[in-house]
Amino acid sequence: MADPSLVLRDIHQPPAPPWWPPAPGWWLLAALLLLAIAAWAWWRARKRKRRRAIAAVFDTAVAAGMTPPAQVAAMSELLRRAARRVDPAADRLHGDAWLQFVDLGEAPGRLLLEGGYRPEVDPLQVEELRAVARARFLQWTLREGKGER
Repeated sequence: MADPSLVLRDIHQPPAPPWWPPAPGWWLLAALLLLAIAAWAWWRARKRKRRRAIAAVFDTAVAAGMTPPAQVAAMSELLRRAARRVDPAADRLHGDAWLQFVDLGEAPGRLLLEGGYRPEVDPLQVEELRAVARARFLQWTLREGKGER
């Protein structure tokens, strides 16, 4: 017969694994996630810094013009340079073809076209032109690739 000293017991399950510390796979996933977040933050900071630098180029060049017509001429020059990023032949456009390409609106566009040659220009119109020209300049110079506008 069976030995009475041998008592059989039920199988005991081991305790559930603790939630801390996590398994190595979770540490790896956390490190990859932190690396991705750091790379994204670096890319965004670099993009912001580049945008500020390009805006400063525009603002400095326009501020160097002592008179409103000189400021309009500076904006026109900057836009022609930036337009080459969109279309290499854009800086050679004249008149209505240039206005249609720049697409700043009727009043600011006409001022951009003729304002640099006028003896006097209304400073309020120059500020209106400055706002839309700066936006277009930033749009064209911050383009990542070439192609359609």
